[in-house]
Amino acid sequence: MPVPTDTVTPERSSGNKSTAPLSLSRLLDPDVLANPYPLYERLRREAPVLWDPYLHAWVVTRYDDVVRVLRDFSSVRTPRPEQLEELGLGHLSPIAQVLVRLMLFMDGQSHGRLRGLCSQAFTPARILTLRDHIQEIADRLLDKVLPTGEMEMIDDFAAPLPSIVTAEFLGVPITDHQKLKIWSADFAELLGNFQHNPERAEQAKKTLDEMVEYFQDAIRAQKEHPTDGLVHYVITAEHDGERFREEELIPNLIATMVGGQETTMNLIGNGTLTLLRQPEVLEDLRAHPELIPNAVEELLRYESPSQHTARLAPEDVEIGGKLIRKRQAVMAVMGAANRDPQRFPDPDRLDIRRQDNKHVAFGFGAHFCFGAPLARLEAQVAFSTLLRRLHNLKLKPGPIRWRNNLGLRGLNALPLTFDAVPAPE
Repeated sequence: MPVPTDTVTPERSSGNKSTAPLSLSRLLDPDVLANPYPLYERLRREAPVLWDPYLHAWVVTRYDDVVRVLRDFSSVRTPRPEQLEELGLGHLSPIAQVLVRLMLFMDGQSHGRLRGLCSQAFTPARILTLRDHIQEIADRLLDKVLPTGEMEMIDDFAAPLPSIVTAEFLGVPITDHQKLKIWSADFAELLGNFQHNPERAEQAKKTLDEMVEYFQDAIRAQKEHPTDGLVHYVITAEHDGERFREEELIPNLIATMVGGQETTMNLIGNGTLTLLRQPEVLEDLRAHPELIPNAVEELLRYESPSQHTARLAPEDVEIGGKLIRKRQAVMAVMGAANRDPQRFPDPDRLDIRRQDNKHVAFGFGAHFCFGAPLARLEAQVAFSTLLRRLHNLKLKPGPIRWRNNLGLRGLNALPLTFDAVPAPE
């Protein structure tokens, strides 16, 4: 097998970020993680198809190339348990046993069968029936903080809103939503990072055991006393004569639970920070609330909650003049594609009136996020409620703390002050 031609030799102790070695692993630097877009711009400009020796993977950053990889390359990239045993990583086998059953890591008929079963629960028409209830949840959360004139956006609003909605959508007790959020964050750390951390793997295994036991109990309860919700739905769902197999139920309930919380929480948190940093846009949106659906799409493009994902080349293929060998890993950087000036004019400007905004924040093709309608609706309700009920929103002084998750971009905390808008008499 020929050696890839883009191998980069690290420079020694270079403090100049413009001459630092090109690698997606630079996201491990907290300063780069806080603002990855200069790195993405340099990758697009200097090496849009880069062999990254630190990740042992190709990295693509141009919009057209990212779309091609998301559409045409293989998602079957999780090592099987027996492969991990051969590599001396047997302690990761229980995690692999779950991951290999996620539709996220499937292609073709296997993926299509599971997606067909799940997606019926997420039709736009069904999601729209939830709007009033999501509004009630958003208002209740703000009611708790209004008297104080301050809030911690993530803990008080951005995290509990989707976790409560997810609990209700699953059909599990609402009182469990905090437990679900903790599990979701732990599992997202495994999915969103490309560096191996034994401590994280151990925590992920513990979290996985707890989630499996929880959903086993939930499935048992639904079989005995059925109620409305996704848990009951997946037990009984049928699509083109197909049903979920027993071993598929829990992995895909876990994936739905995690995806339903992480993307929406990050979209609300990232979007709020973005608007606060551009107060003229915030006030424009407050004056024109009819733009909120369009603004949500622009916020998804501008600060994508999901920054990159991996695929495998299905065969030897050439992209950008570089030969990618069959089964080599390729990192498709959606966060870079969404700022590609060849696709989005003036891409570093937040434009809530932007048209033709076909971002890839939710992926592309067969693996486009089937939970996107629910995430969009929750974000639209969240921003309309924040703008209607809170005025003079300001960041509290202090550093902005981003989560140490390289693929799922979000904030640890976002402390705010505000003036409450009096309720109409």
